Parts: sequence; structure tokens; C-alpha cells
Amino acid sequence: MSVAVSPASVFPQLESRLPSVQKPIQYVGGELNSTLKDWDCGASTEGGQTVRWALMYPDAYEVGLPNRGVQILYEVLNERDWIVAERTYAVWPDMEAVMREHDIPQFTVDQHRPVRAFDVFGLSFSTELGYTNMLNALDLAGIPLHAADRTDDDPIVLAGGHAAFNPEPIADFIDAAVLGDGEEVVLAISEVVREWKAEGEPSGRDELLRRLAVSGGVYVPKFYDVAYAADGTIEAVVPNRPGIPFRVAKHTLMDLDAWPYPRKPLVPPAETVHERFSVEIFRGCTRGCRFCRAGMITRPVRERSIETIGAMVENGIRTTGFEEVGLLSLSSADHTEIAEVAKDPADRYEGSNVSLSLPSTRVDAFNITLANEFSRNGRRSGLTFAPEGGSERMRKVINKMVSEEDLIRTVAAAYSHGWRQVKLYFMVGLPTETDEDVLQVADLAKKVIAKGREVTGQNDIRCTVSIGGFVPKPHTPFQWAAQLDHETTDMRLKKLRDTVRDDKRYGRAIGFRYHDGKPGIVEGLLSRGDRRVGGIIEQVWRDGGRFDGWSEHFSYDRWMSAASTALDGTGIDVDWYTTRERDYDEVLPWDHLDSGLDKDWLWGDWEDALAVADGSSDVEIEDCRWTPCYDCGVCPEMNTEIQIGPTGQRLLPLAVV
Repeated sequence: MSVAVSPASVFPQLESRLPSVQKPIQYVGGELNSTLKDWDCGASTEGGQTVRWALMYPDAYEVGLPNRGVQILYEVLNERDWIVAERTYAVWPDMEAVMREHDIPQFTVDQHRPVRAFDVFGLSFSTELGYTNMLNALDLAGIPLHAADRTDDDPIVLAGGHAAFNPEPIADFIDAAVLGDGEEVVLAISEVVREWKAEGEPSGRDELLRRLAVSGGVYVPKFYDVAYAADGTIEAVVPNRPGIPFRVAKHTLMDLDAWPYPRKPLVPPAETVHERFSVEIFRGCTRGCRFCRAGMITRPVRERSIETIGAMVENGIRTTGFEEVGLLSLSSADHTEIAEVAKDPADRYEGSNVSLSLPSTRVDAFNITLANEFSRNGRRSGLTFAPEGGSERMRKVINKMVSEEDLIRTVAAAYSHGWRQVKLYFMVGLPTETDEDVLQVADLAKKVIAKGREVTGQNDIRCTVSIGGFVPKPHTPFQWAAQLDHETTDMRLKKLRDTVRDDKRYGRAIGFRYHDGKPGIVEGLLSRGDRRVGGIIEQVWRDGGRFDGWSEHFSYDRWMSAASTALDGTGIDVDWYTTRERDYDEVLPWDHLDSGLDKDWLWGDWEDALAVADGSSDVEIEDCRWTPCYDCGVCPEMNTEIQIGPTGQRLLPLAVV
């Protein structure tokens, strides 16, 4: 049996040049719990083939290294003795210049192997603003930008993550996309690649892509044709060869206890944005916030058992040395046994340096008992809540059923029990929003400060108001909504800022953080774009666009100039993609990608939002974990079901020290 020769490491070329770049530590690897495997590790296994993955989170190392999704896939793949998985991240402009000058290709940090040598180049997109970083990595790797130009010597470029639920803007650049949970599907893909290689790679990459596509769980854009109408809308998206399914389904991992990853979390040698170990205590959310893509596409709710959570906490602390454990989900306090999940580890680690945090908490799920458990070791950081809408009306429109009374009662309890800092998160630009809705954010913040001073008798009370721009997302009831233009967004933010600052009694106690409206317009363009947007992305990259999620690197003018060039002669423009409201009959670019959500149900929820906005209805969509089914379609469509406790168990194997 022939043995595949490992590609030469680029580290000898790289090492002497590291002193010339900032933060060189991010390029050297050597993380605790990283996995180094022989290039041909599968040669002695059944089938005799090795499948090789290069995994990328398309952002800087300090952001990408802590990403749980990539860490999980890295570990799941490397547990198979016939798979090699390594990691790569976006390089900063100074390193890019060095690599281009000295012909150093995009490399993995594990063993500094060229990315182009791998079988699959998998990218995880949590945000669309990483697309230009993908193009830069492809170019540095020597992989043709356009999928149509790739040969059998190039890897399969595969996209995943939340943004992959509409991969059409990057359809020209990727070979395939996967929707939903990745743990099981990456192994299924690996099996297909392994079998194809064992057969001698018949008919090249085209046959491999066909095999992946006919499964119905991998989307291959080249096997679908898009037809456009005279008005610029899509007429149809249809398969262009036999055996290719009309719709591609998302993947849902139903037994989280069987996949307690990461078992060996990576510990970097350099500081990253999250210096903690995280345990995902459940996946999915059915609260029904109409703006929230994550809550919609991750349905149904699947809880990890309390025993598994306990084992993961214990193992993570032991294998990493981290002193903070984050219990994560989209709304962590909604776990049916959250009281036990908080108390048992707090008992176990009381008196130690280990602290627990609950980064995602709803106002109506918060209680002081729970908060006290998470501050048992004396670490009492600020509390963060997300009312999202400034007025009661807006919160009803977005189905964020948090009343002003709920919020004031909650912060009063927090301030009275020793907290001095509360952070409130809101969005501006929500459908049907008015100036008055936004200005009520200031009124709410003032009431929070007033209540804090009242219950404590102290004036050292702080409230930070953080404002984000609303971007309509695919697979949500707001996917048809018009996005607010950036001029109006900035005008409302200025009015709100001035209102806060001009208040002599409360203004100094209120912090105000916000982003201008321009990045949101670009994100909106990419979120709801079709294949024609790919030309814009490519032009932005060619014009120097990198790290568009970082304010110091983002250029709105560059994006608008590229859009003007790429869309010239099409009869459509950026406003057509962003500030235009869609109607029910329009074919949306992602309609052939099945998240399990019934389109009629989403449309009905959109109409409910509009009815609430004009006062003709007061309908509320409650959490279907505790109420009758609201017919979103996920469970019957995906053959899944909500999985929740209680189990009545304790956090074994933890024992009080």
C-alpha cells in the first residue's frame, strides 16, 4: 500500500519572519489539548484511506480559537483514527503581507501544513461579515476563488454555521454547504470522501460532490440553477441534474448527552476574547422572538442531562485549568433544572478560585437565588439583560414578552442584593419602530437608575445601555421586513444619546454604547442576498476588504462602490436587498434550504407582528416547551421533538470538597 507523503511544513519559512508581525504567538500553535496526527494515519485502517480536514473560523486567532463549534468538530473528527483535522484562522494584514512577499501559503496552526493539501476545507460562519476573510484565505492557500475553476488537486470548500442557512451570496466560492448541527454530518461526509478515495477517486471532484448532494443533507450550489424575473426577483431555484433533491434539509443532533464535546478544550498560549471553559447546557430556543435567527433555526429545544453537565464541568476544569465556567445556551436560565445546575457546582467549588457564569439570561427567568449561586466565590460582575425593544409596544411586536414592570422588579432585586451595575441591550430599526419607541429606551434606563437608588439608598448605581442595529435574517418571521436605512438609524441613535446626556439627574449614571447604522446595511445585504451579491463580495476583497466585522477595518464606502460596480446593469441595488419589504409570493433565495420551519407559519407570525403594531391584535406566541404546539413545523418536518427534564438527578459525579 502506498503511503501519502506529508506536505512540507511552512514553519521553516515562517519562523524567522514572526518577529516582524504583531502577536506572532497566534501563528505558532502548541495549544494545550491540540491533536497532532500523522498525515497518512488511515493507511493501516480498514479501507486504508485518510480523510483530511482543514477547519477555519474566518476571523483572527483571538476570536476563532475559543469558538466552540470549531473546537467540537476538531475533536470529533480527530477521534477517528483515519481522519486528520487541523485548524487555520484569518491572518492579520501584516502577516498577509509577509506571506505574499515570501510565497508562504495559508497554513494550519497545528502542524503548519498548507491548507490546499487537505481534502476538505471547512469554514464555520456565525456572521456574514467573515466572507471577505474566506476569499483571502482561499487566495493565500492557492485555491481558485471560484468553485468552477477548481481541479481535482483542490480541496472541497464547505461552509457551515448559522450564516450557511443562506449561502447564496457565496455560492460561487464554495463547493458545498451544510445546515444545522455538525457533529454527525462531518463524519458522514468523511465516510463519503473515504469511500470515494478508496475507489480511486472516480470522475474526480464532480462525482464526490454528486455523492454528497444526493444524500439530501449537503447543499452543492453548482447543481442548482437560479432563474430571475424581469423585476429582479427570483423565479425559481431548481436542480440541474437527476437525483439532486429540490430541498436540502438541516441536521439536528437529538442526543446531546451522547456528544459531550469538547472533552479536551483547547487552551491557547495567548490571550483570547473568552478566557473561560464553556458547557452548552441545552441547544435550541422556542421563546419565539421574531427577530432571532438563532432561536428559529436551532429548534427544537434539547437539554443536556444534569449528570452530563456535571461531568463536563468537572472534566473541563481538570483538563484546562480555566477558573471560569460559562453555562451556555440561547437562554440558559430556561433549563428545567437550572437551580440544581447552579447550586451543585457552586457547592463543589465554594472556597476555590473557580467561578460560574450564566452569560445569557432573560429578565423573566432571572432570580436572586440563582444569581447568588453564580457569585458564591465573591465574583459579582454586572448583570446583563436584553429587553430588545424600548417600548412595551415594540416588545410585543417582536414577541419579547418582557414588561417594564418585570424589568424594574428584577433590577430592584439585583441592586438590593449588592449588585451595582446592570447592562441593558436594545435594538434600533425594528419593524414599525418610531422615534418615540427608541426614546423610551432613555426613560427605561432612568427608571432603572431611580429604582436602584431607591432600594439601596446609594448613588453609585450604574446602568449601561448597549444598542445594536436590527438586521432582518432568513428563516425568521422578519425575513420579509424592510431594513431601516442607516441615515434614520443614526438620527434615532443621536436623539437617544442626546436625551441621555442632557439629563442632569441620571445622565452621568447611564453609559451609552452603540454602533452606527452602516455596518448593519452591509450585513443586511449579505444576510438576504442571492448569488448576484457574490460579485460585490469579490470586488470588496479585491479592493482590500478584510476583517469587516472589526470597525477599524470596515469601510462602508468600499462596499457601496463595489455594489455599484457589481450590480451595474441589473436593475437592482443595495436598497433593493435591504430597505425593501418582500411579499408572500416572492421566492426567497433560501426557500430551497429547509430549516424545518413552515413558511406559512412564519408568514402568519409576521402578520401577527404587524397586527400587534397597529393595535388590531394582542396575540402572544408563548414558549411551546410549556404550552400546546404552535405549529412551526420543525418537529414533524425534521422528525424531532422537544427534549426537556426534569430528571430529578443531581450533578454527579461532583462531590462537595
